[in-house]
Amino acid sequence: MSGVNARRGEIAAEFDGKQYRLCLTLGALAELEQAFGVGNLADLAARFTGGKLAAEDLVRIVGAGLRAGGHAIDDEAVRHMHTPDGAAGFVRIAGRLLAATFGTRAEKEETPPNP
Repeated sequence: MSGVNARRGEIAAEFDGKQYRLCLTLGALAELEQAFGVGNLADLAARFTGGKLAAEDLVRIVGAGLRAGGHAIDDEAVRHMHTPDGAAGFVRIAGRLLAATFGTRAEKEETPPNP
């Protein structure tokens, strides 16, 4: 998808044969904090790094990412969407979205310090 800006934490993903832009803006992260009942970003990130995401977690993450990417799609609609790789596609998309938002350890280690 053209127009996706990785520096802003945006990713592209395919649902139902259509390309979408997703990102987790500050508002989307606040939505997820509330949905998951955590009080801050560190606790939210810790929840995601445990590797035990439920299907409903994927719906919430992908839904928040779609809305922040400019798509008026509620979580109920996300529950009925399909990826080319089925449920595994949702896992990969959520993982890519979280990595784009929070960064990975490898990305942080490769970033040179500011002088």
